[in-house]
Amino acid sequence: MREGMFMDSISTSGTVFVCLFGGALLGIFLRKILPDEHLSSASRDLVKMGIGTIATMTALVLGLLVASAKNNYDTQSREMTEMSAKIVLLDRVLAHYGPEANHARDLLRNSVAKLIDSTWSDKRTRRSQMAAPISLGSEVLFDQIQNLSPATDAQRSLQTRALNLAVDIGQMRWLMYQQEQSSLSKPLLTVVVFSFMISFISFSLHSPPNGTIVVTLFLCALSVSGAIFLVLEMYNPYSGVIQIPSDALRSALSQLGQ
Repeated sequence: MREGMFMDSISTSGTVFVCLFGGALLGIFLRKILPDEHLSSASRDLVKMGIGTIATMTALVLGLLVASAKNNYDTQSREMTEMSAKIVLLDRVLAHYGPEANHARDLLRNSVAKLIDSTWSDKRTRRSQMAAPISLGSEVLFDQIQNLSPATDAQRSLQTRALNLAVDIGQMRWLMYQQEQSSLSKPLLTVVVFSFMISFISFSLHSPPNGTIVVTLFLCALSVSGAIFLVLEMYNPYSGVIQIPSDALRSALSQLGQ
């Protein structure tokens, strides 16, 4: 469900926040119980060097997560636009074929309408946002085009072109359906969160506890968990906060049958 996917992102980012802010509170607690020699200038300098290395590596890994999620989102958005253009082109090819292709055009329009409803409707009951291509009659559409009986060379050329477009659209929809199953690498996310936890423990361990420090660490943990939330949302481009808009496909639908 759309709500399920959204809640997964919320719960994961909430867990990240608890881990980071909990690490900060743990650092404050450790500062109170550790002997003074553990908090000496020499110890502090060594910890700073280690944390600097961890922070650099964490920034690189987090950047990799963001880049991967953004690439996934942009790829699916581009494929949606390209598929919409091919749908309109297929309809025009069938229109030029003649009245014999009207049934195939109606089937194409109905398939697109069902795809929009199954992908962006609030009444969906399945976890997967992009409905499986086979469930929307793509094979029936291909058969309708294949069963046309062209009487002229022009119609034969148009039938071949329509079949190629139908195959391209079917392949693209399967690709998008499979890409939707991709998700954020859990081991990679675990490493990032663990590294941030170490950093937050160090921050509070070597800082005198006061209201300003606690609020700052709270906001920092909230910021990091918010970034993780956005990364997770970009891996679910048909639901949640960052959605691929349906404008391209709806615009294509408005052109079909004309």
